[in-house]
Amino acid sequence: MPYNPKDDLHGNVPDQSEACLLIIDMINPFTFDGAKEMLPAASAAAQRIAALKKRLKAMGLPVIYVNDNFGKWQSDFRKLVERCLGGSCRGKQIAELLHPHDDDYFVLKPKHSGFFATPLEILLQFLGAHRLILTGVAGNSCVMHTASDAHMRDFKLAVPSDCIASLTPEDNRIALDQMNRMLNADTRSSDTLWRKEESPLP
Repeated sequence: MPYNPKDDLHGNVPDQSEACLLIIDMINPFTFDGAKEMLPAASAAAQRIAALKKRLKAMGLPVIYVNDNFGKWQSDFRKLVERCLGGSCRGKQIAELLHPHDDDYFVLKPKHSGFFATPLEILLQFLGAHRLILTGVAGNSCVMHTASDAHMRDFKLAVPSDCIASLTPEDNRIALDQMNRMLNADTRSSDTLWRKEESPLP
């Protein structure tokens, strides 16, 4: 019989879905250069991501947090969430808004792309996903690198224009234009997509 990766799941990845929502680097202390200036746009994107997450989960789509480890090699995702929920953390309000649920998935990444040196591709195979909805920060860096690697792996992409943020509005506009033209990503705003009567992606 052909090998089926789900034979090795041991019940740990119960979902199966053609499409998944990826939330990239939004659980974030926002201490990097330019983070203070980006924060208003990131906060606005977080509001839209939270609404989108709620709608897509109601449709049965899995949510995957794809997050930088910020060089904390002895940390893990739960510790990162706790740190970002701390009283003095600049990213606290975003972390509160996008706090992961127990049934969400997470992948820690060491570099820009969610696929580089991570188990993301294997997780997506387990889930049976062929379509990805990418959200998060920064649009012209980690989101774009993840989108590029996804495109090379033949995933169909959507990057809602109101669900990503970059250091400047112009950077964000250019990134969206590049992902739309070069990666065939659907970049319409989140409120025009994915109603219950629709398929998650065209």
